[in-house]
Amino acid sequence: MLKRLTFLAAALVATVGTTRAQDLNGAGATFPAPIYTKWFDMYAQETGIKINYQAIGSGGGIKQFTSQTVDFGASDAPMSDEEMSKLPAPAFHFPTVMGAVVITYNIPGFDGALKLTGDLIADIFSGRVTKWNDSRLTSLNPGVNLPNSDILVVHRSDGSGTTYIFSDYLSSVSPAWKTSPGTGKELAWPVGLGGKGNDGVTGLVKQTPGSIGYVELAYAVQNKLPYATLKNRDGFWVVPTLESVSEDAAGTVKILPANTDFRISIVNAPGKGSYPICSFTWLLVYKTQTDAVKGKKLIAFLKWYMHKGGKAAEDLLYSPLPPAMVKMLDKQISEIKLAGK
Repeated sequence: MLKRLTFLAAALVATVGTTRAQDLNGAGATFPAPIYTKWFDMYAQETGIKINYQAIGSGGGIKQFTSQTVDFGASDAPMSDEEMSKLPAPAFHFPTVMGAVVITYNIPGFDGALKLTGDLIADIFSGRVTKWNDSRLTSLNPGVNLPNSDILVVHRSDGSGTTYIFSDYLSSVSPAWKTSPGTGKELAWPVGLGGKGNDGVTGLVKQTPGSIGYVELAYAVQNKLPYATLKNRDGFWVVPTLESVSEDAAGTVKILPANTDFRISIVNAPGKGSYPICSFTWLLVYKTQTDAVKGKKLIAFLKWYMHKGGKAAEDLLYSPLPPAMVKMLDKQISEIKLAGK
């Protein structure tokens, strides 16, 4: 846990290292920034190849990848067909790890694990439930003295893969949410305050009594904020752990077709121990590498993280990819072409 928090702090810096000195440059999601920082440090020590990563959010990563100002992008939301159509060339999605989005809160006088259901979360974030002592909250949490005070919603203000994961889950459990605001990296939020990045939302929740927000698990842990226990699809109460996130993925991978492009969702998956708000996070890589030297280095790193990065991921509370998926991704790596080759 301590290792993860150390690297989380480093990952929140917008640019890791100086761009001029790097062999490869990437940008995107803040959700996996702690493990990417760790991996890039390990890889540089092992190979001498330096990788610069800007943790600017999934939306920003997709924009930089599309404009080809980076060698790879990173996103917690798979690119839509419309976004893919705007790319200058075909690209692959490479899942890297799986992680959990948690519901964190600042309730004066209470720092335990609040129990929440998906439809209730949707109604809180849409402004239908506005008081902490609402009967729906108190009935799920008997014996907890919830205050008669307003709920202040905190959400992301930037284009965010974390928002995509969160809203994808709410759309799967709430027909009203699916209609509006729906699923996306950026939403027309009906209520609440916006914070930039996972760290921005965390900071607002931490300093604002009565608030509730959604962040990647490490941000809540690092800031000593509580996070909710959720009722999953099969009716079981589950907390986010490596095991509960991995169970989500295992069932999904079993049904993947051989020709999948890996733009898949694992929210609200079946299983007694499945935590319902979790996702893969992806690296975005062009199928043809116009710079053969950089392309060769990028291919080597893709192979490295898939086969050697799992232990570091677990140390930082991310779930590594299932072996069956790694085998499928090895085939996808072999399809990357180098210009002039």
